[in-house]
Amino acid sequence: MGAEGISLMYLPQDVLATLVTFALAWGWLRLMDGLASRGMIEPRLSRKIIHIGTGPLFVLCWLLFSPSPAARFLAALVPLAITAQFAFVGLGWVRDEDAVKAMTRSGHRREILRGPLFYGLVFVAFTLLFWRTTPIGIVALMILCVGDGLADVLGRRLGRTPLPHNRGKTLEGSTAMFLGGLAMSLMMAMLFQAASIFLPPIGPTAIPAIALIALASTLVETLPLPDVDNLTVSATAAGLGLLFF
Repeated sequence: MGAEGISLMYLPQDVLATLVTFALAWGWLRLMDGLASRGMIEPRLSRKIIHIGTGPLFVLCWLLFSPSPAARFLAALVPLAITAQFAFVGLGWVRDEDAVKAMTRSGHRREILRGPLFYGLVFVAFTLLFWRTTPIGIVALMILCVGDGLADVLGRRLGRTPLPHNRGKTLEGSTAMFLGGLAMSLMMAMLFQAASIFLPPIGPTAIPAIALIALASTLVETLPLPDVDNLTVSATAAGLGLLFF
């Protein structure tokens, strides 16, 4: 049976997986938007909770999809649709004050066209480029989401030691990024390895490789590059992933 026949055979499963993934991702975003708009959590924190939680939720949903070569394209529709909605809100084509309040620092809608938009585009690109048969995209997304998110949340609350090359970043925040990104990357990698999804399977050398990727990405995150760190961190992680895997 050719690739087209395989894709058609698995189409019902992949369509259902796409719908479930979209429902979970959209529900998560609207929950955070609602909490922020009601003042139950501060907007900056809601932005980072969205940042931290979206990646693991989305990647876990990859397990729902079939081995079909076309599955990645259906999965990518989820972040593509949500990112398009971000763009429409940022451009003012769609009015969504809850989303603006939850996803921006300043409360201005055009801020969505920077960090949040880049974040969504990374999800689309990595789903299409790497998918689930390799740990590259999974590790890069976990470092971007969990690691980078924790760097901001814990750095602002626990940070006491500014970095010499960027006084806006702290040693405590960078440590949180490294450890959080590494831990979540290893957990996801072990889960997908146990499900026999990686082709070829990864071996013990994956652990130091992931640690080096997390360390390099953390160093890049400390650079004074506001608004584009979602791109620089993810590009660093993916680039090193291509070398190691």
